[in-house]
Amino acid sequence: MSILSGKKILIGVTAGIAAYKTAGLVRLFIKTGAEVKVVMTPAAKDFVTPLTLSTLSKNPVYSSFFDKEDENAVWNNHVDLGLWADIMIIAPATANTLSKMATGNSDNLLLATYLSAKCLVYFAPAMDLDMYNHPSTHQTFKKLQGFGNIMIPAESGELASGLVGQGRMAEPSTIIDFIEKDILDKLPLKGRKVVITAGPTFEAIDPVRFIGNHSSGKMGIELAKEAANLGAQVHLVLGPSSLTVHHSLINVINVISAEEMYNAVVSVYHDCDIAIASAAVADYRPKNIYDQKIKKGDVGFSIELERTKDILKWMGSEKKNQFLVGFALETENEEENAKNKLKNKNLDLIVLNSLNDKGAGFKKQTNKVTLINHKLEIKAFDLKTKSEVAQDIFNEINILKNE
Repeated sequence: MSILSGKKILIGVTAGIAAYKTAGLVRLFIKTGAEVKVVMTPAAKDFVTPLTLSTLSKNPVYSSFFDKEDENAVWNNHVDLGLWADIMIIAPATANTLSKMATGNSDNLLLATYLSAKCLVYFAPAMDLDMYNHPSTHQTFKKLQGFGNIMIPAESGELASGLVGQGRMAEPSTIIDFIEKDILDKLPLKGRKVVITAGPTFEAIDPVRFIGNHSSGKMGIELAKEAANLGAQVHLVLGPSSLTVHHSLINVINVISAEEMYNAVVSVYHDCDIAIASAAVADYRPKNIYDQKIKKGDVGFSIELERTKDILKWMGSEKKNQFLVGFALETENEEENAKNKLKNKNLDLIVLNSLNDKGAGFKKQTNKVTLINHKLEIKAFDLKTKSEVAQDIFNEINILKNE
């Protein structure tokens, strides 16, 4: 999965011959999993049709503040467009539009939207060789970059005039690669390694039956996705789960039993920077596993159990520079039990949630957690989606690691 997946991308199209490339650019953004909207200058419609871009983006294309031919037309709000976007890219960016951006000239919807944008803004220049090399153009580039805008350099090649040199808009695939790399390089966990355990474990009784629990693995998967979206390389040790995750920065290690989960954690733990044990690991397993299915009898049946390895305790005992996070799912004496676990397992942070809280626990889309750090400072959060909970947990990790 691309780092752009789920991002809201606003593409600004100006009146240059390279506007024909924006159809491919929209398509590639959609392929990454991004949501795309397009705003055009009125003259850009002479180079590529709004119908093409709206069909590819699956959204209306905006080019004016309102439809002059429709007396009931609704105003296209440039402020809403600018605030909607996570990323804005102006491609192609002509010399005319770039000059207006640099001076704050707002004579069309695209420029008004640019001035309202609060997100990252990229621009991909496209113009003829002499225009690209003109001193005023380079002053414009410098001024826009001084505003915090990010330039995607033009490429060299044959230009519309027949000249050969720099001025060609970067190819759509190059633009995507540039933005992905730029975002990744700025992420707070870039270059960090994170280990996360998630889901249940199944402890076999016979070839058919097992001891397990109701964990779906969703909380751990959301943590893995958040870590990856922050730039980390993630090892997700995932017990039996119907859920899947696909992300270029997440390596999923599928396991079944507590023993398999322990071995997987041992193989990756010493090299990680952050470890989060969110899995619901079985505390006990059958001492003897039957080779054949146990037949139903007329009398009672008992299973002798033995302790599984305490994965979190091992992680705490082996901890050197790792930041270690554990989970405590409690039904009584919640805070006291969580604090004891924090101390006994040598954790830096523990995430407490209670089955007594409505909307929290297994197989839910939401969770309600309390975070307790190694100084026994407590932060309680309201009921949120598990994705939002994952964000809260990593926000706290970043705060504590930077103290």
